[in-house]
Amino acid sequence: MKILKWGILGTATIAVEQLIPALLMSEFNSVIAIASRNKSKAKLIGERFRIPTCFGAYEKVLDMDEIEAVYIPLPNHLHVEWAIKALQKGKHVLLEKPVGMNAQEANALMEASVQFPQLKIMEAFMYRFHPQWIKVRQLINNGFIGKVTLVESSFSFFEDNPKSIVNSKECGGGSLMDVGCYPISVARLIFREEPISVMAQMEVDPKLQIDASTSGILEFKTGRALIHSSIRQFEKQSLTISGEKGSIEVAVPFNPEADWESNLILKNHEGVTDFTIERCNQYVLQVDSFALSVRNKSVLPIGLKESVANMKVIDALKESHQKQRKIYLS
Repeated sequence: MKILKWGILGTATIAVEQLIPALLMSEFNSVIAIASRNKSKAKLIGERFRIPTCFGAYEKVLDMDEIEAVYIPLPNHLHVEWAIKALQKGKHVLLEKPVGMNAQEANALMEASVQFPQLKIMEAFMYRFHPQWIKVRQLINNGFIGKVTLVESSFSFFEDNPKSIVNSKECGGGSLMDVGCYPISVARLIFREEPISVMAQMEVDPKLQIDASTSGILEFKTGRALIHSSIRQFEKQSLTISGEKGSIEVAVPFNPEADWESNLILKNHEGVTDFTIERCNQYVLQVDSFALSVRNKSVLPIGLKESVANMKVIDALKESHQKQRKIYLS
């Protein structure tokens, strides 16, 4: 298959630690340019990864004819703006999560993308590509835990530096946007439907005005999800799926290390069963899947309709905290 040539808009940690290495490890992708508002930083990262072209302006990457796709790990408030600019320049787009600042922005991006049906654009929810989720779905679909009634999920890490992007209200920071989007996404994935209503309680940083922690309840037709996110707690993530006949625990649901095996625990009337999922790099699987969709002109695993739906839940949780009541989703 013809190699997909990429440009990187930004030098965020996620790009440097995960996506650029994944693209370079992939047999279907290559990186030929990177840009940062600080050109010296772009050059530093370029030298580290042997990226041939480095710029001090994002526009210059989009102006390169040979670049077919761009990865956008910019701060949240810049996602939609630069995704639309990339589409207008004829580039496929892999856009870091969350897709935008709110559902309105996400919907505007989806509407703009309709003008470019030949181009692919996808939100980078990398966890969806890990094979442990194939196993989870198999266990649920084959009735090992019966009807799913409850999903409990959390994602947290500690970051109180006021200069950090995750602590910037203007940039779309806060725990819900940064890591809370994962428990929301996985609950919707497991129930295979949208929540009817949500309730939330946030711990808001009085100086930074971002949610340091958020706890929420998502009500579905067939069950509920309890979610929690924090950027003021020790790094931890968890997921338990409970059903009428059993439960599934996923040890590291969202970002297991590439060189670690993943573990699932199934508990039901037959006892306790441990499943080991062989090690893999979910970021490589993500970019490979994206490249194959581009080359085969096939449907993406995660479409913008899915991204808009996730943002609607995030918006509703924020509204619930603000109004201190349950919010119903239409």
